Amino acid sequence: MEWAEKMHGSGRWSRAALQCAAILLLATLVGLGVNRMRPQGLPLVGDWSPAAQLTELHGGEEAAISLEEARALFFTKGAVFVDARPGELFGAGHIPGALNLPWDEFEARFQEVMGAVPVDSIVITYCDGEACTLSREVAVALEARGYSQVRVLVNGWTVWQRANLPKEG
Repeated sequence: MEWAEKMHGSGRWSRAALQCAAILLLATLVGLGVNRMRPQGLPLVGDWSPAAQLTELHGGEEAAISLEEARALFFTKGAVFVDARPGELFGAGHIPGALNLPWDEFEARFQEVMGAVPVDSIVITYCDGEACTLSREVAVALEARGYSQVRVLVNGWTVWQRANLPKEG
């Protein structure tokens, strides 16, 4: 009798597991079907890299700038560099000639920092770290203020230092 009770009990667990799997499969199929019928369905696979997240700038064009492009613009003085990090990090080291416009102080300091920079200038924003979004936020805000040539150097301060490019601070 003990053996029969154990077998009967394990049968309940396997039936429950099958029911859970069936519910999960059904929910997945319904979700995929609804997503497919939506006019703007959610992508099932996406590029979540920092550079890919910058496509909202410039009306969907690539807004990330390569280190090589940024370096060339630096040495030809063809761009204004804007460091989006807090002042204490800027003071510890930054790209020579860069302006410091921390994201959390953008509204208060915008005119002081960017007032003399023409809106048609090439502006390169940067912060530090692959996941840092400060440069992106400052770039979006600059575009909203009329700057049409804003680019973002992803992980800017780190890649600048690794390339042994000039530093201040």
